[in-house]
Amino acid sequence: MDLKKYITTVPDWPKPGIKFLDITTLMDNGDAYKYATDQIVNYAKEKQVDLIVGPEARGFIIGCPVAYSLGIGFAPVRKEGKLPRETIKVNYGLEYGSDVLTIHKDAIKPGQRVLIIDDLLATGGTIGATIQLVEELGGIVVGIAFLIELTHLEGRKNLNGYDVLTLMEY
Repeated sequence: MDLKKYITTVPDWPKPGIKFLDITTLMDNGDAYKYATDQIVNYAKEKQVDLIVGPEARGFIIGCPVAYSLGIGFAPVRKEGKLPRETIKVNYGLEYGSDVLTIHKDAIKPGQRVLIIDDLLATGGTIGATIQLVEELGGIVVGIAFLIELTHLEGRKNLNGYDVLTLMEY
């Protein structure tokens, strides 16, 4: 299935000059959403994954159905102040500033095989921070999966040493 047919490009959003790739038109098509999810499920099975981890919010949208299909857990990575129990955190750089991501301190057991899932690989900053959180808790990142990769931003370079699956490249 050509998943690019289900992605809508929105010009000048959220600011002039940006071409936003909207995944909601893939999600609202049951066949396309199922196909994309199944591709990542198959990848997860090959990697013998114990747990799915996804950063907010679109990592939840892609990661939760994968975890459900596999019958395994999902651990959310959220911005600071959003998780109710004890967390660990990491600061990471953004194009214009920095941010903080957190995960529950008990979300990952040492040695668990983790697949990180998000909608888009751009610069790799969010996923790099997510990797740090997983590894600090003793998890083993066995793969990282995305719907879309923006190849011109070369985010994959920041993920050297990790196995990366992308379903579409722009």
